[in-house]
Amino acid sequence: MRCQVMNDRYEMRFAGSGGQGVILASVIIAEAAVIAGLNTVQSQAYGPEARGGVSKAETVLSHKQIRYSKVTSPNFLLALTQASLNAYTKDLADGACVMIDDSLEIPKEWIPRRSSPSRSWRPPGRRSARHSPPT
Repeated sequence: MRCQVMNDRYEMRFAGSGGQGVILASVIIAEAAVIAGLNTVQSQAYGPEARGGVSKAETVLSHKQIRYSKVTSPNFLLALTQASLNAYTKDLADGACVMIDDSLEIPKEWIPRRSSPSRSWRPPGRRSARHSPPT
């Protein structure tokens, strides 16, 4: 199966904990989309903690005018913590692409669901960064 490609609207969600760069990733994608000529809305939510609190950022991309700015059924999810993966997989679009750290457990609900992601990537990012020798 292939991941869903952008039609009229493409919704992206980036989730993790504060300090992991999910807001920056969303902002970079939104700015790149604007440069490419797309309409874009970017939003973010995070706890009061500077580092380590729950963090979520969302980006909506469209060739048309965006009439509703919230992500309702993401086509793409980047989840960097188990809590964010558990919280934000319930409303994925059919054929969504999911990128998660390889240390995370895939939710059991994905297996029987029709809306389970068509493709997921499990790069060893968080664990590799934590275990990398200092330079």
